[in-house]
Amino acid sequence: MHFAAPDAAGILKSVFGYSAFRGRQEDIINHVIAGGSCCVLMPTGSGKSLCYQIPALCRDGVGIIVSPLIALMDDQVAGLRQLGVRAGALHSAMEPSALRETYDSLRAGTLDMLYVAPERLMMEDFLNFLDNIKLSLFAIDEAHCLSQWGHDFRPEYRQLSLLRTRYPHIPCIAVTATADAPTRKDILEKMDLPVLYTAGFDRPNINYTVAIKDNPRQQLLRFLKNRAPDDSGIIYCLSRRKVEETAAFLSEQGYKALPYHAGLDNKVRAANQNRFQKEEAIIMVATIAFGMGINKPDVRFVAHLDLPKNIEAYYQETGRAGRDGLPAVAWMIYGMQDVVLQRQMIEGSESPETQKRIERQKLNAFVSYSETGICRRQVLLQYFGDDCAPCNNCDTCLHPPQTFDGTIAAQKLLSCIYRTQQMFGAGYIVDVLLGKENDRIEKFGHNNISTYGIGKEYSQKEWQSIIRQLTTHNFLTVDIEGHGALKITQQGAEFLKQKQTLHLRQEDKKPVDIIKQAARKTAALVLDNPADQELFTQLKALRLCLAKEQNVPPYVIFHDKTLMEMVLFKPTDKDQLGLVNGVGQSKRDKYGDDFLAAIRQFSAG
Repeated sequence: MHFAAPDAAGILKSVFGYSAFRGRQEDIINHVIAGGSCCVLMPTGSGKSLCYQIPALCRDGVGIIVSPLIALMDDQVAGLRQLGVRAGALHSAMEPSALRETYDSLRAGTLDMLYVAPERLMMEDFLNFLDNIKLSLFAIDEAHCLSQWGHDFRPEYRQLSLLRTRYPHIPCIAVTATADAPTRKDILEKMDLPVLYTAGFDRPNINYTVAIKDNPRQQLLRFLKNRAPDDSGIIYCLSRRKVEETAAFLSEQGYKALPYHAGLDNKVRAANQNRFQKEEAIIMVATIAFGMGINKPDVRFVAHLDLPKNIEAYYQETGRAGRDGLPAVAWMIYGMQDVVLQRQMIEGSESPETQKRIERQKLNAFVSYSETGICRRQVLLQYFGDDCAPCNNCDTCLHPPQTFDGTIAAQKLLSCIYRTQQMFGAGYIVDVLLGKENDRIEKFGHNNISTYGIGKEYSQKEWQSIIRQLTTHNFLTVDIEGHGALKITQQGAEFLKQKQTLHLRQEDKKPVDIIKQAARKTAALVLDNPADQELFTQLKALRLCLAKEQNVPPYVIFHDKTLMEMVLFKPTDKDQLGLVNGVGQSKRDKYGDDFLAAIRQFSAG
């Protein structure tokens, strides 16, 4: 299908199946169609890709889309071809014959869009080839990779600035969902982009819930039991070993859980990702190696069993949930050791001191988010320079935490650590504060110091919570090489001297309640009528059958949200079906008869 008329609204409806633009989409699209360059900052699931796909279809020539991962390229190309768009890709996993065919299409001018990795794009031979091709635009996806301030910096992205000098008259659009203020500034400067469009960071359909680690496997099982049985989800772990062990544990519990990390055989990794994309109810247990190439819109939850390194990473990883706009959950558990480990990784890296300082600041900001007693969405958005009212869709809104004046408790704890020469771990310090009688305390004579037994007003678990919070406040650090000894930081010493007031969160007695509230808040895709639920199930089964026939993911046929609209609207002919969001002309012609027949049969039955 060729789109000659530069009619953005017409292409939105006829190709993509949507009757109206959202947010700043129309302004951005018109700017690029007119030949303007820009940076676009929009949350995941808000339609960023349309901001360059529609201009590429409206302008003469082929749109070159820079994409960092093969899986993401193939997924986008498959989706566009379903819409009748002439899209292709060039990457190392393609057969020589497919590569030749794509090059021939480029020469003949019969491609609307080409997806390519930055490494290939910046090869001199390839740029020389492009010099003789009619180009409509350059689009840089995941543009935060350009910036050293970004959480996912990739050196090969820096070379893309050459495009602006080599092709000064070709519009360039850089898009990302994840960029704080320094990252945005860096992207604009490196790519010489005159305009920044921002559309906010809020993902109102995602419930954010954070809990303290306390028997992580049982906590995970409790969380999963409150999810719908056919939910797809991602569980992130910090280490490859933990990925393997968690996937095996969940498989034993009857879940379809698959591991994914960089150490797996390439074929196994690709097969697992393929199953996740194309089957229902798959749980991917993964390191952060899994993610940027994931375009699956119906991921209903993202769980973190370990603390990510900063807010940007967390926001991007949790943003893989609910890309279709339907309810989803971002659930995380963490403990003091997570914070200690992340700090160790920063200090142990070979990064220059300036980069370490940035990473420390980012980690501290994320720890503050994890410990917050106010609306989590407000803290997240404020970090990115955005704002919202209390959301009533996070754990701190649904289950407000209690706080207490922890000034004296902190003073007692820090004094106890000081008087035991900063040589002992958390368990021992708590025993001293509680006045426990044991040989080890007597051996060191710590039953005779002034802090022995002065902390009996708190339980062992409450003292552990206080230690964790003082560690996250950076009053304490854990010396891993010194067998986990607690050390007082400069900040902790200043707190003791200045006698500041300190408010701490009370240990939550009812973590299960938070999980259940979150589950209720995001319960099964909001079809109240049992008959509608049944029709939705039947349409999903039809979609899966069609997807298997074509060897594509089900969401490439139609998103869940489109199926839900079909259920609620129950169209009786193709004209009515064309009014459903997500049903463009190509898909209506290709699948209309099958879905209309299923709806008619259900209504008659």
